[in-house]
Amino acid sequence: LGPPGSGKGTQAELLAARLNLFHLETSKIIEANLSNIKNGDFVKIGGRKYFLTDERKLRHSGALMSPPLIDFWVQGKIKELRKEGKGAALSGSPRTLYEGEQLVPVLKKLYGVKNVSVILLKLSARETIWRNSHRKTCELLRHSILFTKETKNLKKCPFDGSKLLTRKDDNPVIIKNRIAEYEERTVPLVSLFKEQGLKVKMVNGEQSVVNVFKSILKKLKT
Repeated sequence: LGPPGSGKGTQAELLAARLNLFHLETSKIIEANLSNIKNGDFVKIGGRKYFLTDERKLRHSGALMSPPLIDFWVQGKIKELRKEGKGAALSGSPRTLYEGEQLVPVLKKLYGVKNVSVILLKLSARETIWRNSHRKTCELLRHSILFTKETKNLKKCPFDGSKLLTRKDDNPVIIKNRIAEYEERTVPLVSLFKEQGLKVKMVNGEQSVVNVFKSILKKLKT
């Protein structure tokens, strides 16, 4: 968990590799479900239709998409992984109280409360804007590459070798919208996690990628 540009995806990718987990990246699930859609396409959940072109507009504006739709897609993938006997490192979900209220009980039931950990990456608003304005995303698998001394001159993704691109929605106006959405709709999840008996471990996300990862591994042992 963390604000835009805090390195959630990068750290989840590293954790997945180290602990033999599946990296469940919500942004990739969203992109897969919103690719090649046509006007009128929808997903029906609980009797309500969620039109995918409307959801795509929300995403491109920097606003969060409809929580029931995201929860539907994410829970489906988690249940699939559990059937295969796999664990997961989640990045990007849950992002709202609704998603948390729906997802946490499922995680506790499938994996047990002792096996569910929450890492909260702390990052200032100023650093968030700067990072998002400079980060790149790879062309092939959409890995998000943070802008650091180690990565600033990279032209190709260190994970899959594909070309690095600038995201269309990484401009100052949209980034500020995403920060506001995070503060209003995601931060309240911390209290929910604690109420549900989950341990929330805070990590300074303004460190280098390597040091953030070391801090996470240390926190997971406590």
